[in-house]
Order: sequence, then structure tokens, then C-alpha cells
Amino acid sequence: MEYRYKTALLKISGEALQGQQGFGLDPDVVDNIAAQIAEVARDGVRIGLVIGGGNIFRGQALAERGLNRVTGDHMGMLATVINALAMQDSLERQGLETRVQSAVTMVEVAEPYIRRRALRHLDKGRVVIFAAGTGNPYFTTDTTAVLRAKEIGADVILKATRVDGVYDRDPEKDPSAQRFPEITYLEVINRRLKVMDTTAMSLAMDNGLMTIIFDLRKNGNIKKTIMGEPVGTLVKIGD
Repeated sequence: MEYRYKTALLKISGEALQGQQGFGLDPDVVDNIAAQIAEVARDGVRIGLVIGGGNIFRGQALAERGLNRVTGDHMGMLATVINALAMQDSLERQGLETRVQSAVTMVEVAEPYIRRRALRHLDKGRVVIFAAGTGNPYFTTDTTAVLRAKEIGADVILKATRVDGVYDRDPEKDPSAQRFPEITYLEVINRRLKVMDTTAMSLAMDNGLMTIIFDLRKNGNIKKTIMGEPVGTLVKIGD
């Protein structure tokens, strides 16, 4: 089977793991995502994962209510580790070898993030889950995804969301919103579209990384996207 992308960085929001329950982890959702990842990993696609922590804790939101922002961001990093361990367990029940690498040292539960070690794991067919963001406050997991994608030599960033691409308006609020099959990072920034934060988009644009925004809730979309089928919206560097 021919895949267009041989190495992919999959970014999954923490909210995607909570399903319909509004908080925490839905085991069925986690298992479904793991099964989709396993389908392509078994075919030899090198997969890196970055998972957010918004289903457990959102430091920025609480910072707006008085919590110290640095403290909040560190708490959010720990939430991503919880999600990473849950995904690791589910992937291993699919028969895959995995490693969790954390940007915050916690050797009892995860390896420290070391780029060369991550590359070695990927070469051996292991799925590598990058946890704890960049290890620094004020940076989102979107920025982490772009950074890790560049570090592992990913061909593409796959950002899994609950909508099927980038729209000119919020499609959940306005049914007449129009979807873009393709759009440049500069257009996204100028239109102030909520795709990724500006730091992440600038980093991707400056380093020549494409991002595909797609609906994670449709089974098979991860495989279709990696095969190069027209799923979601391609965010590109420029014309």
C-alpha cells in the first residue's frame, strides 16, 4: 500500500479524548484513535504523537482568573503526560511498540525527550508520544507539534479536530460557513482564523511544514490523510 507521507506528526487535542462526557478520558474514544494509528503504523509509517491536556486542565484559562500563568502551564504539561500514558496503553493493546518521551523529567513513567533517541525509536517502528509540551511555559502543544515535527523530519503535521477543516467562520455556530480545501498560513493569520496559535503557524511557515486539519471523529480519516486523499484542509506555506 502506497502512502504519500512516510513520517507524520499527529497532533490530537485533549478535548478529543473526552468524547461526549465533557471532561477526562473516554476509553472508547482513546481505543478508536489507537486503532486508526495502528492501522498505518503496521504498514511502516513512522508516527509521532503530541496530545494536548485540555480535557484535564487548561492553565491559560485559570491564569485569566488569577492563577499564576507559569504554574498553570506547568500543571497543563502534567495533564498531557496523563493523556500520553493513556494513549500508550491503548496503542500497546493494539500490539504496537511505543515510547513516551517527556520534556519534563519524570523517569519513573517516561523517557526524557532526546531527539536522537526519538529518531531511533521511530526507525525501529515504535510510535513515539511526546508529552509535557516543550517543557516551557507560554508555549502551546500546537507549537510543540510543529517543533517536534521538524526535529523528527516529519513530512506533514496532521492536526486532528472535531471539524472537517478550516472555515471562514465557526461552522458549529454558522451553518453557512465555507470550508477551504487549501489555505496558506499567511491567509490564516491575516483572517485571524482559529487553526493554531500564531507562534505555531509562524514556526511551521518559516520551516516549510504543511499542516492538514481534519475531522478525527470519522473512522479511517487518519489513514486517508496519510495516503494523500483530499481530506480536510491543507494549510500550506504559500503559492
